Amino acid sequence: MRGVVLKGAFNVKVERRPVPRVEKDTDAVMRVHLAGLCGGSSGLPGENGSDAGFIMGHEAVGEVVEVGKGVGKFKVGDKVFSPFHLSCGDCFYCHRGYFSRCVQAQCIGGPGIEGAQAEYLRVPLADATLLPTPADMPEELMLLMADILPTGYSVAWHARRLADEDRESLGADGGLSGAQEKRKGGVCVVVGCGPVGLCAITSALTLFSKVFATDLQPTRLRLAEKHGAIALPLEQLRAALLEATDGRGADAVLEVVGHPGALTTSMDLVRPFGVISSCGVHSMPITMDGDLLYSKNLRFQFGRCSVRKFYPMALEILKANIPLFEGFVEHRIALDDAEEYYRLFEQNKVAKTIFVMKE
Repeated sequence: MRGVVLKGAFNVKVERRPVPRVEKDTDAVMRVHLAGLCGGSSGLPGENGSDAGFIMGHEAVGEVVEVGKGVGKFKVGDKVFSPFHLSCGDCFYCHRGYFSRCVQAQCIGGPGIEGAQAEYLRVPLADATLLPTPADMPEELMLLMADILPTGYSVAWHARRLADEDRESLGADGGLSGAQEKRKGGVCVVVGCGPVGLCAITSALTLFSKVFATDLQPTRLRLAEKHGAIALPLEQLRAALLEATDGRGADAVLEVVGHPGALTTSMDLVRPFGVISSCGVHSMPITMDGDLLYSKNLRFQFGRCSVRKFYPMALEILKANIPLFEGFVEHRIALDDAEEYYRLFEQNKVAKTIFVMKE
């Protein structure tokens, strides 16, 4: 089969690799129909010393073609998608809904597990990792459920949970409904309007009364507007935010960039006793202004999304906004075009891009 292989920092090549087979009883192998391009991964060796040489990608939709004898929830022919991280479903963390910190959790598309940007993908711990593709949902839309839409929802949900003075106002399933819906409120800012940021905006609009957004790229600001945010360059955002909050600042800031500068911006925009919820992948040491932390009494939530926990709520966001997300994917490309589009993605010249596998 063909796969997109990370050769070194910001260096990818399409190579032929053996088709994966079941290695353990809990494995499944899926034929990949669609895979997402995740640009940030191509810099891994240059950022954190990861070994190169693995197939990239952690978003996949496809069909089961082989299962281990210990797999009970899926069979050959089932249409499925794979979240970007594994989970066992039966450890201390999984029982509490912290699937991303499962004791066996690994991210697909790294030195430990070959990734999704290939014609076939082996998925360990299949019963607790894979999810079925609903029959009434297009595969292209379901690809968003592997990572970016649950991640966008989770970063907004954590901010709403922490920002609520009445912690019991959130439903047990993490959603807002009925009388609870009327209690949503507050002002939120999304810092970063890439694919995850856009998903965070759409999600935040169900949890906050007003959502601002900012990004360095004008094209991304236009997309943020399309998703319902008041999208402004940072120099204009500060004034508009202060006017909207009687000079206080945002009740919550969602930081989805994973850069120290974005975190500093978030701390500047949030009000005292406000919340910063971050799903950005911070791979470098972070230096914070201790006086600002103390003076503002800031609260933080960092980390990786537990896709399985947030999948039901994120799916409702998707179903309620199908026309919006139908235009979400900008480029549909073949594996052979990977090198060019990775370069364009790293330069912020293209938005959400997917690989379409040939039959």
